[in-house]
Amino acid sequence: MLRVDDMKVEVVVIPVADVDTAKEFYERLGWRLDATPPGVVQFTPPGSDCSVQFGAELTTAQPGSAKGYLIVTDVVATRDALIARGVDVSEVFHKRGGTTVPGPDPERQSYFSRATFDDPDGNVWLLQEVTTRLPGRVDSDRTSFGSPSELASAMRRAKDAHSAHEKRTGQPDANWPDWYASYMASEQSGEPLPE
Repeated sequence: MLRVDDMKVEVVVIPVADVDTAKEFYERLGWRLDATPPGVVQFTPPGSDCSVQFGAELTTAQPGSAKGYLIVTDVVATRDALIARGVDVSEVFHKRGGTTVPGPDPERQSYFSRATFDDPDGNVWLLQEVTTRLPGRVDSDRTSFGSPSELASAMRRAKDAHSAHEKRTGQPDANWPDWYASYMASEQSGEPLPE
């Protein structure tokens, strides 16, 4: 019997009207330009295992009809960095009770804080702040961090949680590296966090 338990999204094709304009835009974002065959332009966002491709003959979809999510660990900092690169990014907003509310989620809960920007063709990219994954979204046996910034943010959260752990126990924890590692892996995979 065929097993289909190890599939990964490698590339998503986005429809664009002008390849050169799109290429210039995605370069400005700071995405990595990958080597590709003639007629194909491929970019990979920092820290992503999935790339985007576009080209004159890749799709018949209407330019501007794509929408993608970009997961970030700090939506405010990411928005500021994109604006500094000349990208028009919406204000940060969050969802509360089915409505959109200005500003980041007050508790900075994962999946709540967002911002959007469009490429020159109107393809929409939604920035979504995720610091703790929902259970089952990440394989608990395969923890990884996509960038030094993402790893540093996870270490800061582990440090804060470990400080609370030491206060609860009333004693210093000499085994803090293992505790940090367990916390960071559990947080990323959505498993219960150590106490």
